Amino acid sequence: MSAPEVYSIAKTPVTCHAFNADRSQVAVSLNDNNVQIYEKQGKEWILSETLSEHDKLITSIDWAPNSNRIVTASQDRNAYVWSLSPDPLTGKLVWKPTLVLLRINRAATFVRWSPNEDKFAVASGARAIAICSFDPENNWWVARQLKKPIRSTVLSVDWHPNNVLLAAGSADMKARVFSAYIKDVDKRPSPTIWGEKLPFNTICGEYSSPAGGWVHAVGFSPSGDVLAFASHDSSISIVYPGGPVVHNIRISSLPYVTLTWTSEDALVAAGHDCQPVVFSGSEQGWALIGTLDDTTASSASKAPGARTGTVGRLNSAAFNTFRNADTRGHTGGGDAASDTELLTVHQNTITSVRPYEYGGDGMVGRVSTTGVDGKLVIWDVNAVSALTGKMGGLRV
Repeated sequence: MSAPEVYSIAKTPVTCHAFNADRSQVAVSLNDNNVQIYEKQGKEWILSETLSEHDKLITSIDWAPNSNRIVTASQDRNAYVWSLSPDPLTGKLVWKPTLVLLRINRAATFVRWSPNEDKFAVASGARAIAICSFDPENNWWVARQLKKPIRSTVLSVDWHPNNVLLAAGSADMKARVFSAYIKDVDKRPSPTIWGEKLPFNTICGEYSSPAGGWVHAVGFSPSGDVLAFASHDSSISIVYPGGPVVHNIRISSLPYVTLTWTSEDALVAAGHDCQPVVFSGSEQGWALIGTLDDTTASSASKAPGARTGTVGRLNSAAFNTFRNADTRGHTGGGDAASDTELLTVHQNTITSVRPYEYGGDGMVGRVSTTGVDGKLVIWDVNAVSALTGKMGGLRV
């Protein structure tokens, strides 16, 4: 089985991440108000840029592969679009922000570019989703808002391949599919399985979490004909709107908070279970088939290249005890290494899983994850192992 690539980006949680088109750079939020851009140099990721404009924690980042623009959303109720442009004094290319008029009065929670990269969606705690498009006359991004019938904070969004439909998961225990059609931006969409006439704010589908949990993550399949969402009631739901057929998979482990499709019949989900797991199926049924993490070995033996621990006199048992209490939330006594080290690569909640590399067939070949433990990990989606020892050495 292909071993995952493990990189210790920081000693602080990685809230979100996004790669550029050729995967030579990655933008991350280290649980603060700055965007850190790391560049791949050999087998290490080296900090190359810091983008500072937000006042509060950055909650989400997306990097457009074709236009090379970065969009960021933050708890300061703002979003910025960052573009590379030459500095007038030095001529060097620098990242410059462009204002986005979101018109929200609560935190922005999630952001994603549309497939055509001519608009983006910003989820928020204001019970609204801002659909932003560029206004060349004023040189800023303006927003139209999807509001009804959202009753609580929107936690995630995902675009349909047709650039018009948008899936959203929110804390009112619902996953919905909206039309985000903007007349001056979009061409008239062709009919889909979700509907034919699609004016702005049309609700094309609404689905409830099986046991009333927040919907943490949503995602369209590559064709856009199937919707998946992960809920806080430790479930994954797969929706086929033609039937409609909804498959609910209840799991015995902790909830997932992020997911991504790898093909039309498979997806990867991750979250508080600290490992990415693979679900597969069809309209006839879905099932959990395994994990990308080999939980039969310790994380230290699986990641020889990762920077773990510290050097010099700080590499002591006492210091490791405090360090593990800080990074892993461990408060008990005993040996720190044996008591707190999980049998998974990630040692804490996985905050984000995203497609990393596509194969020749157009399907996802590898995915990337970041977590509260400060690690960035690249996984081969075909390296699936049986789900055993699910939470390893976790002490509750």
